[in-house]
Amino acid sequence: MKETEVIRRALVTEKTTLQREATGTIVLEVSMRATKIEIKQAVERLLGSKVASVRTSINHGKIKRQGRFSGQRSDWKKAYVRLRDGENVPEFLEGA
Repeated sequence: MKETEVIRRALVTEKTTLQREATGTIVLEVSMRATKIEIKQAVERLLGSKVASVRTSINHGKIKRQGRFSGQRSDWKKAYVRLRDGENVPEFLEGA
């Protein structure tokens, strides 16, 4: 799997911003098929930072209704990537 297929987007919320500043952890939305090793390699190649650890979680899609019709959003995977001590967070994520 290509690096660009593994990482979908960075999740930028108030909670993830505080986590990034305090512990150097980046939160990313990743492919459901991606493993921790593939996520680590993709981050090291694309962002140029060394990775200390990777944690993943699967978020299940909510059931939504539109009148009498109901459907379900897709499940998605989130990765918490902690950078090694002394590694800088990429510039494009600092201002977000």
